[in-house]
Amino acid sequence: VTNMKSLDLAKNTVVGILKAGCKVEEYIGNTLKSADISLQQFNLLRILRGRKGIPANLQTVQKRMIHKMSNTTRLVDKLIVKELVVRKTCKENRRKIEIFITDKGLEVLSQLDSKIQETEATILHPLNLEEQKTLRNLINKITLNR
Repeated sequence: VTNMKSLDLAKNTVVGILKAGCKVEEYIGNTLKSADISLQQFNLLRILRGRKGIPANLQTVQKRMIHKMSNTTRLVDKLIVKELVVRKTCKENRRKIEIFITDKGLEVLSQLDSKIQETEATILHPLNLEEQKTLRNLINKITLNR
């Protein structure tokens, strides 16, 4: 009986995490609609901005993506069409492709920063700061343990 209860608790906890993740993606996705970019494209742009002008290759970006199954090449291609990133061949190693965020990409992120912060605050509004810290620690226990 105890084992069944712990299995039910585990299942219900994982379902709750999945539901919360979907809700977060929905909220942030709605915020990103104004910039006509997806959550994965936004994630890629933020990764590149965080590199402060240092180029990234596809493997570097893929490792840092939230959605590990994202087709990074396709995401980069879409962002190139929108003129938010550029792809260049490395001068030292012609087989290596480097990805840079453009000024337009930086501007899009700059315009989104406060909107995203507001959205994040809305998502976490039911939790006080101490509860947010506890939740963050619990999430880290799950994600960093894998």
